[in-house]
Amino acid sequence: MRSVFLFLAAFLASGVEAVEALTIVLAVGITRGWRSPLVGIGAAGLLLAGLVAGIGPALKEVPIDALRLVVGFLLLTFGLQWLRKAILRASGYKALHDEEEAFKQERDEAARAGHEVKAGLDWYAFTISFKGVLLEGLEVVFIVITFGSTQGRVGLAAAAAGAAVLTVIVVGMLVRAPLARVPENTLKFAVGLMLTTFGTFWATEGTGSHWPGSDLAILVILGVLTVASLGFVQFLRRRQRVAMGTA
Repeated sequence: MRSVFLFLAAFLASGVEAVEALTIVLAVGITRGWRSPLVGIGAAGLLLAGLVAGIGPALKEVPIDALRLVVGFLLLTFGLQWLRKAILRASGYKALHDEEEAFKQERDEAARAGHEVKAGLDWYAFTISFKGVLLEGLEVVFIVITFGSTQGRVGLAAAAAGAAVLTVIVVGMLVRAPLARVPENTLKFAVGLMLTTFGTFWATEGTGSHWPGSDLAILVILGVLTVASLGFVQFLRRRQRVAMGTA
């Protein structure tokens, strides 16, 4: 069960980050050509792969309880942030992320930027693509390392991330447009729930405690968090309607 949830969480989280990186790369590539952005993607990908290969094995030397405690709190921190933003967007308190608008903005900036060639590369296109992939990819690396290391399944988490990134790249290149129809906030909601669930589960195990039912407790935690989160969405929606009616 842990392996299934691990794969799903890594796949969904990586997919969300890959969609945002794809928007940047598409805007630059369509506007200024593909050679330099692709080199930037390759450079960022190699750096990220090196981080996973270097940090993952080193974590095997850390005692498993200490590792789960630290990773649990890290996942709680990231998961609650994702969940908070998803709840605010779902309830209307925060604007939904608009991939089409982000694409237009990146494309306009790429069109206005000057052409500076270094080492045979359009430096603007290379830098923007490298930075976009690296920044979004660092979150993917975090997911891969934290999820994989606590279970000794870094390879499985990396495979899930790779599958998600490859899926987004293939679809994005086929349609040559931002994936605006992807239900991004729904995905972030799901990822936030999974990160928070695993964070709660592993942080508790890291203290030496044990959950009743072992892995089945993951489903219970996930269910409780889902009900509570949806309740917050409904509460905030009613609160906003009342505030608008009063105004």
